[in-house]
Amino acid sequence: MKFPKPHTLKQISDLLECQFVGDENFPVLGMNEIHVVEAGDIVFVDHPKYYDKALESAATIVLINKEVTCPEGKALLISDDPFRDFNKLTQHFKPFVSSSASISPSAKIGKNTIIQPNCFIGNNVTIGDHCLIHSNVSIYDDAVIGNHVTIHAGTVLGASAFYYKNRPEGFDQLKSGGRVIIKDHVDIGALCTIDKGVTGDTIIGEGSKLDNQIQVGHDTVIGKKCLIASQVGIAGCVVVEDEVTIWGQVGITSGITIGKKAVISAQSGVSKSLEGNKSYFGTPADDFRSKYKEIASIRMIPEILEKLKIK
Repeated sequence: MKFPKPHTLKQISDLLECQFVGDENFPVLGMNEIHVVEAGDIVFVDHPKYYDKALESAATIVLINKEVTCPEGKALLISDDPFRDFNKLTQHFKPFVSSSASISPSAKIGKNTIIQPNCFIGNNVTIGDHCLIHSNVSIYDDAVIGNHVTIHAGTVLGASAFYYKNRPEGFDQLKSGGRVIIKDHVDIGALCTIDKGVTGDTIIGEGSKLDNQIQVGHDTVIGKKCLIASQVGIAGCVVVEDEVTIWGQVGITSGITIGKKAVISAQSGVSKSLEGNKSYFGTPADDFRSKYKEIASIRMIPEILEKLKIK
């Protein structure tokens, strides 16, 4: 997420009421999660296990809960609670603004686009040309919908990320200030839920087709011409490359990559990155043929035991 205009390190530290290390005029251009940070971004870290990863990332400002040696060309913001202060920045730069209309006056709707009754279109939403938005669809603030997109009834685009910090008093949610971007010629079925990015974008690539009742987590990027069947659940920060096919009830863990033209069979559980141009099945998902040989071998165990007369 980029800020509307550049800020200085001192301006951000004053906003957070925290100390800083570095030139007070050090430029701060935005904020992002570690997997999408760029130069000028703030990244937060609150556990020693991840200090090095944050300090060595592309981010040039690190919001951290301990004063450490600052790498050359970077700056630090020293906070007693980086999680809280990252939320504070999101709230400041991306505040929730209540809409008084079912279609916000700031939304932009393209030509020949049809929006059926009982839809909600939030602030600063952009919907392209020749789209069809069926009834009871909710499109939260800042979403970007391309041309020739169809979204079926009951789908929600832009709900908050499922991202919590466990505190003694309960769970504290990381606020989401990102967007959902739907590219051209995408079809989305009924009752799908596509969460917005925490600070970046959740993206559905051009020409991809989603069946009914699919969950796509925050900051996930789905490539072009993918086919995803009903009841698939994709966690946050997943990369699904172009022309991947995912059949029904597949579950995919966070932070992994599914390679181009991979095929994942129904009811598989994907716990690690998968190479492209291969077919997969099972939990954990593995090469389709290997998995079926494994299942065939397991079925032979009773027969083998009987031959060995092992009761």
